Amino acid sequence: MLKGIMSISGQPGLYKMVAEAKNRIIVESLTSGKRLPVSTTAKISTLEEIAIFTRTGDIPLKEVLKRISEQEKGNLYSDPKVSNQGIKSYFEIVLPDYDPERVYISDIRKVLTWYNILQEKKMLDFSEEEADQDEVIQEEAIQEEANEEENSTPAEGEALSE
Repeated sequence: MLKGIMSISGQPGLYKMVAEAKNRIIVESLTSGKRLPVSTTAKISTLEEIAIFTRTGDIPLKEVLKRISEQEKGNLYSDPKVSNQGIKSYFEIVLPDYDPERVYISDIRKVLTWYNILQEKKMLDFSEEEADQDEVIQEEAIQEEANEEENSTPAEGEALSE
């Protein structure tokens, strides 16, 4: 879902990589569609790598975007120009244990802007994440079953029934 989507320091919005050249990459803006070269020395962050600080650890951006989507019922975030206190209050609903000392208002506004861009472009598909989770649960169940079978081998002198 977020693979290949990036934020470039000093550039507004989100981008996707379209080509690689010597010492630079060519990216395309998700909002305007314009392509531009970006030096490989520029500070580029893929959304997959970004996490939000909480009091207990970090939460991947993907999870935060999912929570925003649930809060907004799949619609766009309606008021990106709301006051700083309004932004804080909203984010406390979405992510109650976020760390307000390390997550700044500008970070929250950026996340909400990114959410709106991705939602407008229909790039937020949380069903693939749920399918991945179902697959993990099935694999764990198979492993648990295999472990139970291993542990239920017959004791010495007992015969195996066929």
